[in-house]
Amino acid sequence: MMNEQGKSDNSVLPKKSPNNGPKASAEAMEGSGLAKGNLLGQNTHRTQYRVSVQSALERVRQAAKGDRRQRLTALMHHVYAPEMLEFCYDSVKRGAAAGIDGETWQQYGEKLAENLQDLSERLKRGAYRAKPVKRVQIPKPDGRLRPIGLPALEDKIVQRAVAEVLNAVYEQEFLDFSYGFRPGRNPHRALDALYVVIQVKKVSWVLDADIREFLIPSVTSGW
Repeated sequence: MMNEQGKSDNSVLPKKSPNNGPKASAEAMEGSGLAKGNLLGQNTHRTQYRVSVQSALERVRQAAKGDRRQRLTALMHHVYAPEMLEFCYDSVKRGAAAGIDGETWQQYGEKLAENLQDLSERLKRGAYRAKPVKRVQIPKPDGRLRPIGLPALEDKIVQRAVAEVLNAVYEQEFLDFSYGFRPGRNPHRALDALYVVIQVKKVSWVLDADIREFLIPSVTSGW
């Protein structure tokens, strides 16, 4: 959402360290170096495709900002670009449970270039089809079961690619005090911003609300 002048409100920047302990705070201050065992060539390659992906997404952002009345109808090539698919593969959790096809992140990566090129071609010609989502039941503390879905690895990659491109478009519409399900934002950062507001501004009321039984079987997606 935008304000009446068409510009985002100023964000509230936390003045305290991240809520993830000393190690996370140190990493936030210092950054991270090369992981052990990574060859310089591998890191150079990753840097190149990440730069390529970010450049493509920045062009989408600029197009979305330029004329808000225009319809962006040529976005699919960003989704099936091999470098975008590799970026999204690298973003998938390594140890995540496999989907219905049983394929893990490590197995898919054994022939990564070949697999991603094949996926790119299927997306390009409209032959890609998502696999059924594997349903599992997770026990809750009160004895009930919470159903969750486990997509196949390729579906996770494609979903992430679509989300990256659409985020580049719709992020331009959000106000800076919005923290829900946005890239680079999480509940901890929302709490940090709230802490700053309460400490530096006059606050008369703090309202805490929740939705009872939000995670129910009939719910298939979040907000």
